[in-house]
Amino acid sequence: MLKLGVIGTHIITDQMLDAAKTTGKYKLTAVYSRTLARAEEFGKPYGATEFYDDLDHFFEDGDFDVVYVASPNSLHYQQVRQAIENDKFIIVEKPAFVNPTEYSAIESLLAAHPKARLVEAARHIHTKIYQAAMAKVDEMKKNHVQGATLTVMKYSSRYDKVLAGEEPYPNIFTLKYAGGALMDLGVYAVYGAITIYGEPESVVYFPTLAKTGVDAKGVAILNYDKFTVTLNFGKTANSHLYSEVYGLKDTLVFDSIFDTTKVTYYDADQQAHPIEAPVEKNSMTDEMNDFADLFNNPDDEEEMKKYKHWLELSKTVNSVMYSLRQSAQLVFPADNDQE
Repeated sequence: MLKLGVIGTHIITDQMLDAAKTTGKYKLTAVYSRTLARAEEFGKPYGATEFYDDLDHFFEDGDFDVVYVASPNSLHYQQVRQAIENDKFIIVEKPAFVNPTEYSAIESLLAAHPKARLVEAARHIHTKIYQAAMAKVDEMKKNHVQGATLTVMKYSSRYDKVLAGEEPYPNIFTLKYAGGALMDLGVYAVYGAITIYGEPESVVYFPTLAKTGVDAKGVAILNYDKFTVTLNFGKTANSHLYSEVYGLKDTLVFDSIFDTTKVTYYDADQQAHPIEAPVEKNSMTDEMNDFADLFNNPDDEEEMKKYKHWLELSKTVNSVMYSLRQSAQLVFPADNDQE
């Protein structure tokens, strides 16, 4: 049983802990929050026995093997650094880091701490239905492909505070904490494009800005050799559009590119063929199983092969997202801190 510590006490952590319980491979032992009261309030119902409001004490004294980092985006870098320096296994919520400079520094630190392992919680790429869809994409590539249109757009209840002018604004809608649509939901679409087609040759992003300065929603174009991929994402509207991967006369249709429960392949005669694969009730369950396999066998050859693939994919996503922000002149304080 892997002992689990958490940084971040909100809804995504609840979902992760539910998935962790489903796997039967984790036990929550330690919780960090900015206040002890909040750490105890969150952790006691899950059976945690250690509570901290000091990160140094959390890492030095906490009894856990794995740390789940679900703090605001701009805090990931320093907290993951501490975790690596303490030789922990680390699950960091997407997006792992703000820019390639941070990522490069983390890579160097991982090399200096070979016992540590770092994975990014990009839940969708670990699900069996998504992997079955990628197998169908590979088949389509043998014939002819023409790009994709991927949509991830969901209204955030926290945007109500922005509209009402209630300060301080929610972290996800601030530049200080590296918020915005691209960094929150757009990362799923970027992961989708890269798992399907690899790294693009060039990118451009057309954001719609909130009054806080972050991108509230936007459209990104990823340019490949013979086609483009369009990403449509946002936090200030609800979309009911499917995501599609285009062949010549055939099309692969996802009900959602990030919370996939149904994928249908339409052949050249427009006949529908459902992609068959089991779907977990909690979409984080598959990734938590995958991560447990790695953490329980950190030096296994097959597990290391998967681990290196996940790291390389995460690094590419980080680079593409940074290039998208550069194209739109979206700058976070963390970008200046790393220069």
